[in-house]
Amino acid sequence: MSLEFMIARRYLFGRKKSFISLLSIAAIIGVAIGVAALIIVMAVMNGFTTSLRSKILSASANGIITFAERRAQSFNGTVFDTISSLPEVKGVTPFVYSEVILSTSNGVKGVVVRGVEPSLAISTIGVLEQLERGSVEDLELDISKAPNEQEYGIIIGKELANTLGLSLGSSINLLSSSGRRTSTGFMPKVMPFVVRGIFSTGMYEYDTTLTFVNIVALRSLLGISKEGISGYEFSLYDIYTAPRVAGILQESLGSLYRIRTWQDMNVNLFAALELEKTAMFIFLTLIVLVGAFSIVTTLVMLVMEKRKDIAILMALGATPVSIRRIFLLLGMLIGVIGTSIGFISGISLSLLLRKYQFIKLPAGVYPFTTIPVLFSIQDIIWTLVCTLLVCFLATLYPSYIASKTLPTEALRYE
Repeated sequence: MSLEFMIARRYLFGRKKSFISLLSIAAIIGVAIGVAALIIVMAVMNGFTTSLRSKILSASANGIITFAERRAQSFNGTVFDTISSLPEVKGVTPFVYSEVILSTSNGVKGVVVRGVEPSLAISTIGVLEQLERGSVEDLELDISKAPNEQEYGIIIGKELANTLGLSLGSSINLLSSSGRRTSTGFMPKVMPFVVRGIFSTGMYEYDTTLTFVNIVALRSLLGISKEGISGYEFSLYDIYTAPRVAGILQESLGSLYRIRTWQDMNVNLFAALELEKTAMFIFLTLIVLVGAFSIVTTLVMLVMEKRKDIAILMALGATPVSIRRIFLLLGMLIGVIGTSIGFISGISLSLLLRKYQFIKLPAGVYPFTTIPVLFSIQDIIWTLVCTLLVCFLATLYPSYIASKTLPTEALRYE
């Protein structure tokens, strides 16, 4: 253990309590509070972003391929094989998309309906894998019956079911704009459906407006051709490979197709969340800066109080570099102790929040009822490194002042 470190430790942990000791404690507390606040807020922001992303992706695919020129075209087996042949692709399914009116005896509601292949969609759209009630297989058609004898099924969201008083087996009607013009006016096309499944994503917008039916049924409702589709949607084993997969598919399929990933479709939302996270990090770093100013104050006061001791050390052979190192070590001791306390406190409080969930959120306002907490090793490392760097910078000026002490001036009147 170096002599400089022993002297610095004695100044900080010496038995004699003084105003300097109180300043040191205040600096440690300031740094600790700043680090703890940063860790907790970053964990909550990471949890919020991850939970929101998982809920959004559960109701939609990781990527969508649509047609650049026309809204709907015939199914192309070559395109389907090109997408499914990529090793990153988990599942792919053609789909038909439209906005219709859902009508029941309890009221009407405008909804988004997606026609899917039940056997393929279950590996592509996450919410269909775990329905609260019913099964996606119930959307399959009975091949022994003629089209006009089929009983088409529909899967709806939990909030929509609660609003209109629907349950499994309830009958509804879907009205589309692809009707016909008559002498009395425009008559929309109406088809009956039976509720075969109910899902819940936790996202109010999805649970009240999103529905799923068999792609054959939706083609019949919209009056499009037997092989007509709106596009293809695919899921990935790793959602973060979406931009690279989109680039490969765009090069393979050409300009006739438009490819959008989950990041493209939600770019504004996730950009806003990232900006908010960055802003919170900057604002909370100000608390660390308060602790850093306390370190500066502590060391400057210590230089003034120990001016004679510094002069004696220099008279005995201590160099300005050694004096500077003493005060650097003293400031870093305060920073390391404060950072360690803040790290332990922040991790502990975050774990308690994640386990006991003692902060509740109002249902219907947020997509979850409790605060999600998720640690990021990268964020924690950044927090610790930035804090220690700020503490180090706070020691430079006081240590420089101490190293410039002249023994003859300090001991002249002693």
